[in-house]
Amino acid sequence: MPEPIEIQLKKGALELCVLALLHSQDSYAYEIASRLSDQIGMGEGTIYPLMRRLQSDGLVETYLVESPAGPPRKYYRLTEPGKRSFASQKDAWSSFSGAVDQIVFGGAK
Repeated sequence: MPEPIEIQLKKGALELCVLALLHSQDSYAYEIASRLSDQIGMGEGTIYPLMRRLQSDGLVETYLVESPAGPPRKYYRLTEPGKRSFASQKDAWSSFSGAVDQIVFGGAK
């Protein structure tokens, strides 16, 4: 059974959303997952594999920060290639979403 269109759209925008969150501030995976869950309804299970892929692709790097409650937290930050990828994806998204809006809404934004 194919995935509902809403899930396909969310998955397509997920990497861009993660890069955008990390562009504004470094963060740890659970915090990123919580924000994405609250704002676009993406579950935590989709974030961790994406974070590993972004790290292996060299778009993010990690560092540990001591936590007052429990073990140190692994924080993620954008690398220079990650910043360039975010800028490129943001531009592509803007162009694509604008074109889709024109088609769907007939220019009435």
